[in-house]
Amino acid sequence: MIMKKRELNNLLSRSLQFLHPKQHFSNSSHHPLPGLLPSDDDDTSHDSSLLLSHHYAFLRNALINSSTHSDDSSNDAVSMSNAIRTGFGSETRNFLRQFRGKLSESLVVEVMNLVKRPELCVEFFLWASRQIGYTHTPVVYTALIELLCCNEVHDRVSDMFLMQIRDDDRELLRKLLNVLIQKCCRNGMWNVALEELGRLKDFGYQASPATYNALIQVFLRADKLDTAYLVQKEMSNYGFLMDGYTLSCFAYSLCKVGRFGDALSLIEKEGFVPDTVFYNRMVSGLCEASRFEEAMEILDRMRSNSCIPNVFTYRVLVSGCLGKGQLGRCKRILSMMMTEGCYPNREMFNSLVHAYCKSGDYSYAYKLFKKMDKCGCQPSYLLYNIFIGSVCGNEELPGSDVLELAEKAYSEMLDSGLVLNKVNVSNFARCLCGAGKFDEAFKVICEMMSKGFIPDDSTYSKVIGFLCDASKVEKAFLLFEEMKKNGIVPSVYTYTILIDSFCKAGLIQQAHKWFDEMLRDGCIPNVVTYTALIHAYLKARKVFDANKLFQMMLIEGCKPNVVTYTALIDGHCKAGQIDKACQIYARMQGDMESSDIDMYFKLDDNDCETPNIITYGALVDGLCKANRVKEARELLDTMSINGCEPNQIVYDALIDGFCKTGELESAREVFVKMSERGYSPNLYTYSSLINSLFKEKRLDLVLKVLSKMLENSCTPNVVIYTEMIDGLCKVGKTDEAYKLMLKMEEVGCYPNVVTYTAMIDGFGKLGNIEQCLELYTGMCSKGCAPNFITYRVLINHCCSTGLLDEAHRLLDEMTQTYWPRHLSSYRKIIEGFNREFVISIGLLDELSENESAPVESLYRILVDKFIKAGRLEVALNLLEEISSSPSPAVANKYLYISLIESLSLASKVDKAFELYASMINKNVVPELSTFVYLIKGLTRVGRWQEALQLSDSICQMVCYTCSNFAKYKTTQG
Repeated sequence: MIMKKRELNNLLSRSLQFLHPKQHFSNSSHHPLPGLLPSDDDDTSHDSSLLLSHHYAFLRNALINSSTHSDDSSNDAVSMSNAIRTGFGSETRNFLRQFRGKLSESLVVEVMNLVKRPELCVEFFLWASRQIGYTHTPVVYTALIELLCCNEVHDRVSDMFLMQIRDDDRELLRKLLNVLIQKCCRNGMWNVALEELGRLKDFGYQASPATYNALIQVFLRADKLDTAYLVQKEMSNYGFLMDGYTLSCFAYSLCKVGRFGDALSLIEKEGFVPDTVFYNRMVSGLCEASRFEEAMEILDRMRSNSCIPNVFTYRVLVSGCLGKGQLGRCKRILSMMMTEGCYPNREMFNSLVHAYCKSGDYSYAYKLFKKMDKCGCQPSYLLYNIFIGSVCGNEELPGSDVLELAEKAYSEMLDSGLVLNKVNVSNFARCLCGAGKFDEAFKVICEMMSKGFIPDDSTYSKVIGFLCDASKVEKAFLLFEEMKKNGIVPSVYTYTILIDSFCKAGLIQQAHKWFDEMLRDGCIPNVVTYTALIHAYLKARKVFDANKLFQMMLIEGCKPNVVTYTALIDGHCKAGQIDKACQIYARMQGDMESSDIDMYFKLDDNDCETPNIITYGALVDGLCKANRVKEARELLDTMSINGCEPNQIVYDALIDGFCKTGELESAREVFVKMSERGYSPNLYTYSSLINSLFKEKRLDLVLKVLSKMLENSCTPNVVIYTEMIDGLCKVGKTDEAYKLMLKMEEVGCYPNVVTYTAMIDGFGKLGNIEQCLELYTGMCSKGCAPNFITYRVLINHCCSTGLLDEAHRLLDEMTQTYWPRHLSSYRKIIEGFNREFVISIGLLDELSENESAPVESLYRILVDKFIKAGRLEVALNLLEEISSSPSPAVANKYLYISLIESLSLASKVDKAFELYASMINKNVVPELSTFVYLIKGLTRVGRWQEALQLSDSICQMVCYTCSNFAKYKTTQG
């Protein structure tokens, strides 16, 4: 498409409005934990050590001997490189003779990498080539090229080095230049490859068949079919034929642009007999071009050539039809392939179910489950979540027949030992309640909770009647409704139970409706009713609403009690108003100086409620969470003075506070005092200590704490195991962390999503992506549903190791299972992960800055990676997906500009202008560099007149902007 002048001016005028100036411009002691750790002469330490060695012996050496070193270079390589660095004279040659029989590909490469100096590397390279029994391999040639190019792909090898090699051995130079061209092709640098081809010819050499094949492949990847044809013609003139893989790439590229006839002609000209794999590539290309009839024609051609279509042939056809929305054709192909004994794999069934669900054909989507059974392929965790999530993930409730299909799928899922993810549990229960199936909804919640599911706010809001009471939730809610239907007026006690339950579930608005209903019906709230609502508003940081309710309470003559004031203290702490919480406590103690909290003590100042153990516990916990642990420690002494004995909860909160601030000595003192008072450390206590010791990298003490814990018959739970696994990964002890995860399963403690995610992140940081993916598959097969953090970590590591297609698949999988896009839901997703872990993967800033779940940040990462890899079509598709989100498009400005640049440089100018137009329509301000690349793109395809027109328009736009800016400065002066 040639850009019309009117369209170009329109785009530029849209851009101009963005550019107008605005009107206004630990050092530790020898024994940091005495009292907790056994002394050297304590007999029990020997027993605990034996206990530790029996179960966790593999951790001992890793934790105590935490630093080991290995020599990466062989002794021979070091000796040879040291000699070569002194110069490559006769003395060096004589020295190297002793290594002639040891020369190998790895040794030569290692020596050159140690020497590094190009001129010496060339000398050594030539010397090695002359040794009997040794021949350079492509790996050696590549290593030399990288050294001669100073490790920069764009730097050329100096002619001086090439002539030096030629003068020594012409054949050696020919091979080197061919490897150099092939290397450029592998890196996608087709322009540099052409330059090196010219240099090869200037030296009087002819390219090898492998080089010609590499050149053709790089031009095909760059969508330069005409240039690939020219290389093929030159190759043919020299009597060379393309290899099968290159020819299949050529045929695929021709089919992809709809040139099926040209592909057949080329195959015939090359005299090549295609096999099934070859035909499959052609089918894939034709499907991308939406030439489905010709793709089906290939099936007949294959059979006529005694080449039977295999399962992959049909999978390519089905995938192509799915990509183009040809769902009716998919059904016919699926029937055909199964008739011929070819069966789709699990991934294809996932895609088929998702596609038919998306189109609303739930009946056929469910039939695919039965087809899977016939194929001997069991439906997976992902497939069930795709189907049930599709049925129940919309705001509109599904029809009874469709919901029945979801129930059948859910029943089959349970029989297979699989589970729904958190979001789909909530949606499924909501739909069941909407259909009046309260018993079934409650059963779903119980079944999922038995498998580790934790209900969140959304779940409570949808199945409110089942979560009002710890034991008989359904009966409590249904009884309440039944009471009202029968005309029985609920008592203040009944209302208070419901309001308190709703408040604890975070459903304050609904709780207040019940409160209003009480007042309307003449049921007078009591102090417990008021206290429950006040506490809930404070925890939600709605201080104004809480104060308003408190004043109403006083006006109605309802006197606050110690529970009310404790709720005020705890609520203000959770609302971030720790000073006000301290003032309330001080007034309870008789301090009359604080006037900011007078409103809470209007009835009788001389009869203040005395703080109890729960009051102190709330304030200690609040102070510790605010990192004011010294004040919390002083409060512990005050409790004892006032005759209020601290309990286990208070001690644990204080130990945890000191541990989180790194004050191990203070934590030890509290620990000793707690032990003296007869309180034994529990799982929470040990969890705080172990987590703190890992942060301080006191690995030796972790071992002793674990010994003490086992000695006291305190079995680690999943939280402690997870903290240890995460801590081991952070200090580079990933193998030991993995052994520990296997050990916890052996003793009956099963890893949760946080455990698996920490382990995946540990392997990912070591670059062991295969182990990451294996763990991910394992967690799903064991009924542990991945969450957003899991996907985030895994996608990041896939991108880091270049597995972009795998990262893309994971992103699709995550979005297909209906992860939420709203901040409130996203906050629930990160529950269970400690703050340091969330910070380490860059999520804390996104959580505080964005008003939507940062699913979009994963899109941005992938778009950027695909752009850098030159896969622009995939990048465009991903950008289109992210652009449909409600977040401001300006957040994707960098992606627009980067993609426009890449499209322009790839001579895809029309696509670049289309993207530019979309960018302007979304009110994204373009950069000046954007126009520069658009102009470059126009010149690359010879559209000089449009390039000049665009350049002239930009100049006028800049002049106009400068003029307005000068006027603005004048008026301001």
